[in-house]
Amino acid sequence: QVQLVESGGGLVQAGGSLGLSCAASGSIFSINAMGWYRQAPGKQRELVATITSGGRTNYADSVKGRFTISRDNAKKTVYLQMNSLKPEDTAVYYCNVDIQRIGVRRGSDYWGQGTQVTVSS
Repeated sequence: QVQLVESGGGLVQAGGSLGLSCAASGSIFSINAMGWYRQAPGKQRELVATITSGGRTNYADSVKGRFTISRDNAKKTVYLQMNSLKPEDTAVYYCNVDIQRIGVRRGSDYWGQGTQVTVSS
């Protein structure tokens, strides 16, 4: 069994900052890529940022320069620091982690439960 538990999020005014975290636990052999996605009402889920096991990052154009993804491998946790937030950043944010379970040859994608981020204008 693998669990992803997200924390953070909430309500903030435009221009403010919020931080998200997502901790993995369970029968984990290794963790590969980790990332954040978001889904706004009436829209499809979209990529926000990803980070490889080696620390290489990738960002959606809409968040470049404002969001920072990082990870702590010892804690099996991925973070998303969001600065200069805009109303259009309002969405449910989901972490996504590629995890290889103990005794399983391949990794699988796991999703967090989602956390609401609301940015008021």
